[in-house]
Amino acid sequence: METAAIGTNLDIDRDSVLETVLGAYRMRVEITADVRYCGTWYDQEPATRYGQFHLLTEGECWVSGVAMETPVQLRRGDLIVFPSGVRHLLSSCEDAHLPTADEIEPDDTAMLCGELEFITGTSNPIFSALPAHFVVHANDSSDGFRQLATMLIETSRDRRWGRQLVQNKLADSLFTMAVCEYVRRAERPRGLLAALTDARLSRALAAVHERPGEDWTIQSMAQQANMSRTTFAELFTTTVGTPPIQYLAHWRATEARRLLKNRRFSVAAVADMLGYRSEAAFRRFFKRVEGIGPGQARSRDSDADD
Repeated sequence: METAAIGTNLDIDRDSVLETVLGAYRMRVEITADVRYCGTWYDQEPATRYGQFHLLTEGECWVSGVAMETPVQLRRGDLIVFPSGVRHLLSSCEDAHLPTADEIEPDDTAMLCGELEFITGTSNPIFSALPAHFVVHANDSSDGFRQLATMLIETSRDRRWGRQLVQNKLADSLFTMAVCEYVRRAERPRGLLAALTDARLSRALAAVHERPGEDWTIQSMAQQANMSRTTFAELFTTTVGTPPIQYLAHWRATEARRLLKNRRFSVAAVADMLGYRSEAAFRRFFKRVEGIGPGQARSRDSDADD
């Protein structure tokens, strides 16, 4: 019973951190193509400055590339994500360049292809922690993921007005769920995602993300993790890749950008919500971390929304 409770608490803390991080960044997730292949085929996807993903809607295909140790086979409902947009090859055969002469003609294959990127903030700890590619197989995923993927597939066949908008919103949600699926099953997570698999670090991270304006110190974070100050600082830095106080600073700056998008909040109000005793201290902190002042950040984010 105790082990089950620990596992449940870890899931809650992990999901809480994932939700706050993914929700704090403005994401662009778009379906860019609905393609169909027949016979023996291959399609080279070039490297891009944004992430790419493919959701199989019909048939099967193989995916290979320099970032992949071995080709991966996808079937209907499977999703493959390339967070950094590395070059890869889609094909009907495991070896796209050497199809066997006696191979049975494959069935038609269809897929939704898309792009994703975060467009606010100086860095995204989840994107930084994701591998060059990851796959979510429908058969191994949660009911929620499969249902959402099915909705996206069905929407792709609907030719009514508004289909693109609905597809993009569903794809945004599917990517979020895909990250959660990856974290739950990753054998060798890294960075923030590795920290979320540790019950102690996950508990401390959840508290910091929930209450970023609190007067956090390494000692108070360590208390959340039920660890000594030194042990916590060493484990956090080694696992996440940045010291606890530096991570806290970047998270506060990220939250500040999110709050600044709301014109109802003055800069002074945002400073107060994040625990700064004066607006001037907050302005100095924000410019040190983000490289620009809060007013300039607010203007840029407003221009991006237009």
